Formats: sequence, C-alpha cells, structure tokens
Amino acid sequence: MSATVEGAQQLQMLIFTLAFFHVFSSLITFSLGEAKMRRWEAWEAETRTMEYQFSNDPRRFQFIHQTSFGKRHLRSWSEHRIFRLPVVFFRQFFESVSKVDYLTLRHGFIMAHGKQESNFDFQKYIRRTLEKDFGVVIGMSLGIWIFSVLFIFFNAYVFHNYIWLPFIPVLMLLAVGTKLQSIITKMCLDRNDKSHVVRGSLVVQPSDHFFWFSQPKLLLHLMHFILFQNSFQLAFFSWTWYKFGLRSCFHRKTEDIVIKLTIGILVQILCGYVTLPLYALVTQMGTSALENVFPEVVVKGLRRWQRKAKKNIARKNVYWADASVDHSLTSLSFSTLDASVTAELGITAEEDELYPSTEIAEEGSDATRQVNRSESFEGFGLRNIAVE
Repeated sequence: MSATVEGAQQLQMLIFTLAFFHVFSSLITFSLGEAKMRRWEAWEAETRTMEYQFSNDPRRFQFIHQTSFGKRHLRSWSEHRIFRLPVVFFRQFFESVSKVDYLTLRHGFIMAHGKQESNFDFQKYIRRTLEKDFGVVIGMSLGIWIFSVLFIFFNAYVFHNYIWLPFIPVLMLLAVGTKLQSIITKMCLDRNDKSHVVRGSLVVQPSDHFFWFSQPKLLLHLMHFILFQNSFQLAFFSWTWYKFGLRSCFHRKTEDIVIKLTIGILVQILCGYVTLPLYALVTQMGTSALENVFPEVVVKGLRRWQRKAKKNIARKNVYWADASVDHSLTSLSFSTLDASVTAELGITAEEDELYPSTEIAEEGSDATRQVNRSESFEGFGLRNIAVE
C-alpha cells in the first residue's frame, strides 16, 4: 500500500472519529442541559396558580430593591464593575439560574412581546429555541475547518500544547458564563435607573445592547467553537492512542494525558449543566428575536401572505401600494391572531399556544394608521423578512 493511500485512510479515520465525538459530546451536553431545565417545569406551572397571581397584583406598588429580584442583584457590589465581575463569575457555579431570575426574565419577555401571561409556556418556548440552536452547534463551517488544521499543527511537541491548548475552551466557557450572569444583573440595574418603584411585577426590558457587540447570536457561535474544540481534542487524543499507542510522540508526558482528559470532561459537564441552561434563558432577552418568536411555518406563511397582498394591491392600483405591504408586515401585534391568517399559515391550535400571538392589520386601513401601528414593533425588524 502506497504512502498516499495509507495517509488518505488515516485522514478518513480521523474525520470519522471527530464527527462521532462532536455529535456524541453535543448530545451529552444538551442532555445535561435538558436535565437541568426540567425543574423549570414546576416554576412554569406555578405561574398559573392563584398565589402567583395574587403576589404579582398590578395594583400593588413596591420599591425595586424590596423585590426578590432586586434583593438578589441590587447589592453594594453591583454598581461597580470591578466588584461585580468576581461575584457573577462565582455565581454561575452556585444556582446559575435561580427561580426569581427565571420568573422575572419570563415576565419581561412576555411583556415585551405582548403575550398573555396565563397561557404562554415560556419553558416550552425555550426548549424549542434550544433545539434550533442544536442544529447550529453540530454543524461545520469554514472557520471550524481552519481551526482544525491549526489544532493539528500546534500539536507538535515543540509548541508544548498541553500547557495552554486544552485550557482555551474552559476559559472561553467561563467567560461566557460570567457574561450571561452579568447581563441579568445589568438588566436589574437598568430597570432601577429608570424607576425605583415598580407596579405589580418587576418588568425588565430586553435589549441587544446587554450582549457583546449587541449580538446575542455571538454567544451561540462561541458555544459552538467551545464544544467543537473540546470534542476535537478528545477525538484527536483517541485517534492517536488507537493509531500510535498511548505513549507516543503525541503524549510524551503523563501530565499531558491527565490534563487533556480532565479538561475535556470538565468542559462537558460545565457546559451542559451550568452554562447551557443559563444561555438558553438569557439569550431570549435580546430584541432581535423574530426568528425565535415565530416558528418556521409562520415565517413561510408571512412570505406567502406578503406576495399575495402585493398582487392584490397592484390590481387595485392604489398610490400607497408599496407602503401598505411594508407597514402591514411591521404592524404585527402579539395580542391576537386573526383566524383567517392562522388557517392560511397552517398553524394548529396546539402550536399557537407556544408562540406569541399575531394580529395582521386589515388591508383596507389607511396609510397613516399603518405607519403609527408599525412603530411599536420597530424592534422586531419585520421588514427584513425577504420575499423568496
């Protein structure tokens, strides 16, 4: 067998091993996250009790620092970044998602999207978005392949990679967890700066500016990179062990083996049981949540409805034809969903319970009314729904 053929076979074996470890480690991570989020079901069920409704009576006034959320986050350290970062860093290891954080962020999300709190299952909605993110995490991109080549290159003994390379994913994971915890505290501080008194439940305001570079999706790409690097490290270790033996040029020292295996397992547990549930909750606090707010069937239905509306308006030859279509899409209200549009989009009654409702403005309304109604939902960027 020629060296070229043998090299190709070894490369195929390495790619197969990498694919197996990446998918398997991703499944373990998301399974751990699902296990952690199961207790959220009890918190979600509590929001439908009379006791919860009474404790969040809108006729009740109180200071923010007297609320449970305020008591947790409005402390002497929260105002100063130099003191806040160490606290939120260690907080991710001890009750990373507390009950009061979940209920407050849930209420803020519902109020921002106009859904009736009594019939919206926020926990199921989070699980749906997490399933969508899972498809991104197990995927591959050009940047990931470039990193794979660099990873193999830096595994040369001369770089002493066991000293620094295995620690990259764990340091990145700790940074992401710290940022997520910091966002929750900043949301409380932001609400306290606007008003010290709250009526009923404390309402936090979702915003992209809490996230790095105002991009909530950046955290997803970081999680993708972390999981891939960790799985690649374990896959490369297993492949070299199988091909060249445990004591080879790739693992000359015992500490090299111990560090790689320990860090690999630690990242797996920390990412799945600590960071992933926190990520799933906090990333819902971004304002650019259109793709998650609407299921895929709704987005496709909106595109069909947009094309049909343009054809109808073109036949009527009205002077505001273009403006009507653009503003009618941005004038969606999350309070009710017109029955005829629901039937056209193909949404069942069960599916409708999981997502914020939608009200399509009547086609015959005047242009001024369309503009005024659209301003309240400018943040959702429905103009960006492209017609295919």
